[in-house]
Amino acid sequence: MIRFRILAAALAFAAPVAAVAAGPVIVHRDPGCGCCEKWAALVKAQFGRQVQIVDDAKRSAFQRAHGVPADLASCHTAVIDGMTFEGHVPIADMKRALATRPKGVSGLAVSGMPMGSPGMEMAGMRGQAYDVIAYGPGGRKVFAHHG
Repeated sequence: MIRFRILAAALAFAAPVAAVAAGPVIVHRDPGCGCCEKWAALVKAQFGRQVQIVDDAKRSAFQRAHGVPADLASCHTAVIDGMTFEGHVPIADMKRALATRPKGVSGLAVSGMPMGSPGMEMAGMRGQAYDVIAYGPGGRKVFAHHG
């Protein structure tokens, strides 16, 4: 009987977490930015979740509210399962951060719009090297280097 109660309690807590994890991804972007749609399509395909793009003329306020450092700003901001992703962050890096939840990290950012980053690929153009920066209460550090 005790095992049943423990199992029932565990399931009661697990169900809401699973439901939250399956929610849609909301991406706030600079109005009309086309590369954001390419990145959002990658997120939808790799996460298997609906992605809603919001044209947000006041996105800087949204960024500040989610702790995105101004010098790491890019053209879009997404919040997925409580973590913030700024700019053209590769999907593999997002999944790793969400799976490991590094201490002191509230988000990842790729500042600017580096050529060759997800959503910024262009035929015939060579990709740039860029860093994915982890930021949050624990400070900043390079989470991944690409290129």
